[in-house]
Amino acid sequence: MLFWILVAVLTAAVAVILLYPLLRGARAVDDTRAGEAAVYRDQLRELDRDLASGLISAEEADYARAEIGRRLITVSVAPVTDRKVTKHHRLSEAFVLLMLPVVGLCLYILVGRPDLPSQPLEARLLNPGNDMAILVAKAERHLAQSPNDGRGWEVLAPIYFNTMRVAEAETAYRNAIRLLGPSAARLDGLAETLMATSNGVVTEDARKVLEQSLQLQPDNPKASFYLALGMEQAGQAAQAKAAFEALAKQSPADAPWMPLVAEHIAKNGGASPGSAGQAPGNPTQADVASAESMNTGDRQQMIEGMVESLDAKLTEDPNNLEGWLRLVRSYVVLKDKDRAVGALKRGLAAFPASSEQGKQLLALARELDIATEGMTE
Repeated sequence: MLFWILVAVLTAAVAVILLYPLLRGARAVDDTRAGEAAVYRDQLRELDRDLASGLISAEEADYARAEIGRRLITVSVAPVTDRKVTKHHRLSEAFVLLMLPVVGLCLYILVGRPDLPSQPLEARLLNPGNDMAILVAKAERHLAQSPNDGRGWEVLAPIYFNTMRVAEAETAYRNAIRLLGPSAARLDGLAETLMATSNGVVTEDARKVLEQSLQLQPDNPKASFYLALGMEQAGQAAQAKAAFEALAKQSPADAPWMPLVAEHIAKNGGASPGSAGQAPGNPTQADVASAESMNTGDRQQMIEGMVESLDAKLTEDPNNLEGWLRLVRSYVVLKDKDRAVGALKRGLAAFPASSEQGKQLLALARELDIATEGMTE
């Protein structure tokens, strides 16, 4: 019942808002006409005073009185056009009053759920379904009552982090570590939260947390990568290159983080792991063996030739998402940002930005720090 009362009140409020200009317009016309009539009546009284004072003759007074009277009659009687406008206003008012609730009710029947019972917050907390906001609220309520539930803090921490509630994420990770003890996953999560707080900078606090994580799990690639990144941010290029190269050696060749590691190795003056073992243009085994015996200049020339070959193949057959991803990354590794941007644009021409493939291209561009302004249309 309360729902329908609210619907009626909202409908009445909207009707008043829509009718106000029509009612105001009609009143404005009436007020203007009344003002003109008052002016003409004042002129008649002033004419009588002038005649009594001898300022004008009786004949002049008669002529003037006749003209003022004609104008007074004109404004006192509503013209036909004004009556039509008023009639139109009344029709518009009736149309709004009738159609507004009818249209609203039809829309509610089509897209609404009149058969769905009301669910107060307490009922939704008991049965949240897939509503993430309700699940988080339920977990927060539980932790408010049981603050020493370490598992609850551990579950809630990454949710806070993924929804950019960084301060709450840090608190949740610290509580989980305090109650459950440190682990590589919990320490990595806390370090990422500290880095998010500092806009991606590996701070001293984050570095200490990462070192502790690496002590617990020496082959932890995430901690190793962030520690190497911290060296790079501190301007320690040689140490960063050595750390990234060590990570590349201990990682599988098909590890998902390898392209990013290779990019940072090249950024710090090293040779990308893909330059010999996995050249950008999908080299054959013979190419790899040949590259290993070349000097640096010849190897670079060979890689550029492979990239050019890949570029030509994509020009002939642009429907190859993996090829475009590899081409864009290859130009970045070769430090040819202009051609990387050109390859990205051509890839987006084949796979529009709104498609899943286009989103992958744009995600790679953001990862490689390539500007995408004007490419997302």
